[in-house]
Amino acid sequence: MRRTDREVTDRREILAMLARCDTVRVAMRGGEYPYVVPVSFGVEETADGAAILYFHCAKQGEKLTFLQQDAHVCIEADRFLGVQRTAHGITARYESVIGRGVCSVVTDETEIRRGLRCILAHYGEETFSLDTCGSLTHTCVCSVALTSLTGKRNLPEG
Repeated sequence: MRRTDREVTDRREILAMLARCDTVRVAMRGGEYPYVVPVSFGVEETADGAAILYFHCAKQGEKLTFLQQDAHVCIEADRFLGVQRTAHGITARYESVIGRGVCSVVTDETEIRRGLRCILAHYGEETFSLDTCGSLTHTCVCSVALTSLTGKRNLPEG
């Protein structure tokens, strides 16, 4: 990272930054061109300190086709806080997270529910009942075992 003064290295702080984001973009190999797609998500830290990112999608489509060909993904999330004039010009204020990992389609019913609850919790919907949701049969849950996470930020001064 060129701007090491903006680098965030504390894993807990990077996960907190990710928790403040609304959307994650998942990038993957997609045929002739790279493919990136914004997704709703949730992150779970396991007992051994690993981070698992969950997202959901339809049970068919380009994402799943590309992931079947190569499950390696890169995720990106950010919060743009605005621009600020400084003595040297103008600068963007932001937080961003980039992660890498391997994506899997979740097939175990217990883990599907855990992943969906994790996504719901991220958006403040912990009390939503999955038992009354009619669209679960059409929903695919994916998990990304994050093998690396980096953070960067340039927050407003004072």
